[in-house]
Formats: sequence, structure tokens, C-alpha cells
Amino acid sequence: MSHTAVTAVTVEQLNALGQGYFPGYLGLEITSVDNGEVAARMAVQPHHLAPNGFLHAGSVVTLADTCCGYACRLHLPEGANNFTTIELKSNHLGTARDGAIVCVAKPAHLGRTTQVWDAVVSNAASGKTIAIFRCTQMILYPK
Repeated sequence: MSHTAVTAVTVEQLNALGQGYFPGYLGLEITSVDNGEVAARMAVQPHHLAPNGFLHAGSVVTLADTCCGYACRLHLPEGANNFTTIELKSNHLGTARDGAIVCVAKPAHLGRTTQVWDAVVSNAASGKTIAIFRCTQMILYPK
């Protein structure tokens, strides 16, 4: 991990980054950037639900993928200028119909060409795990 520097950024800067884009539209709020991890919160609204009344899996994945993507952005190796998600997996263990869900993303692998991030999405009130998420990011360099 020594070759990957953590870029200093504030919660406010990350929240501004998502405005006008999908994370902002869904109401994702970055709540902390600490020790290489990124945490976020999303208040559950009707547009986050599937027609069956349960939290839509896409809403959960968006929260987790955004946390992991922002964290990857903060850990780009020297010379890299961007990244893209090349694989993701999500195991859904529960749901929420109201309240809020929270997520914490942590690095599993910080390489020069790929990064692997793990995230856990939980019910904010009960702490119950809703989903376990893993994604692989391809690190991009200028051509």
C-alpha cells in the first residue's frame, strides 16, 4: 500500500462531487473520510423502493459503489488520473422500507492497475447488515 497515497479531501468536497449526478439525485451523503475509508448515508425515500415496497437492490448497490468509487479516487497511485469499475458483486441479506441506510467502504487491495474494495451496507437504526458488496476498479493512466 505504500505506493498508493491517500489524497486529502473533505466530506464537503465529496458531497459536492455527486451533485447533479446519480449519487446526488439519490440523496447520498458522504458522512466521513477517515483512515482510507469512506462512509455514507442515504435516507430511504419512496423512489429508492421497488414496486414491491422493498428497498430496490439498485439503490443499495449505488450507495456501496459510490462509497467504493470515491475511496478509490482518494487512493489513485502516482501518475494515475482516473478509474472505472470493472466488476461488482452484491449479496443482499435484508432490506429497509424507511429510515436510512449507511455504508462503509474499506480497501481489500490497492494495486497499481487494480483496486478491490469491500463495503457493508447497514440499516442505520438497527445496525443490521443489508448487503455485503465488493468491487474491482481498473486504474487509468493518461495515454
